[in-house]
Amino acid sequence: MDRIDAMKVFITAIDEGSLAGAARRLQRSPTAVSRALGLLEVHVGIELLHRTTRSLKLSEAGQRYAAACRRILTELEEADMLAGGERAAPRGMLTISAPPIVGEQVLVPILNDFLDLHPAVSTQLLLLDRFVNLVEEGVDIALRIGHLVDSSHISTRLGGDVRRVVVASPRYLAAHPRIEEPADLAKHQIIAFTNFGLESWSFTPANGASIPRTIQFKPRCTVNSVRAALVSALAGSGLTRLYSYHVAEYVRDGRLKIVLAEAEHSALPVHLVAPHGRLSVPKVRAFVDFAAPRLRSEFARLAAETGILG
Repeated sequence: MDRIDAMKVFITAIDEGSLAGAARRLQRSPTAVSRALGLLEVHVGIELLHRTTRSLKLSEAGQRYAAACRRILTELEEADMLAGGERAAPRGMLTISAPPIVGEQVLVPILNDFLDLHPAVSTQLLLLDRFVNLVEEGVDIALRIGHLVDSSHISTRLGGDVRRVVVASPRYLAAHPRIEEPADLAKHQIIAFTNFGLESWSFTPANGASIPRTIQFKPRCTVNSVRAALVSALAGSGLTRLYSYHVAEYVRDGRLKIVLAEAEHSALPVHLVAPHGRLSVPKVRAFVDFAAPRLRSEFARLAAETGILG
């Protein structure tokens, strides 16, 4: 058995979610894919996948083994690329993760232009509202908003122009009490988005104080997507809190207004993040070099549109 090939089949089956999907992607028969997985399980002596007719589910041991396989395959790819020299043309599958809205609105156009320049590169874009484990989930590079925790990764700073903002429609604001400080939110209807707090929002300390102001509320509406929060706010259902780039076009055209901008915390940094060593791979290096200046420009534009640059 070619163990490296079997590992590739195993990881492809996980990523595709089925043996049939893995067979299509690898251009093999389902029987050949199933045989490779069976031989791999015999070799390691454990069941790696729970199979059904329609789906696959990793066993507990399979989860650990998959993480190890991804590391090994990534290191092998890096070794091949490095052996080809620094001038090697970008090629192969580039896996990127990003938050859904910024991925759709900002990253996809840049990625399309990048692919036009590099016909030997294909891409898998994962639009996820969470931080992925780059190594265990096989991600080459991630667009991240917020302070970085894992110092083992290599990051490229794109700017610090993304803020949390509280917004509402002009119609809602005209019909409800004036908002001059965070405590005034107690008099208002709140559209709570799961990622920004379901029962409270934090603001900077009041003048002369050192403790951030935490405002408790009982939401009128709770949603788990940015789009749902936007639709509700645009309809005049209440105030919601999102990132500045989520609301930029609506603030620009007057359909939403920002309140309490002076009380918001400082802007959050934006980075492209890659596992240690991945920037030496031509497809990753080429993408960072191409995308970073364009992303900086786009985030600066979006911040300017909401009038809260810096």
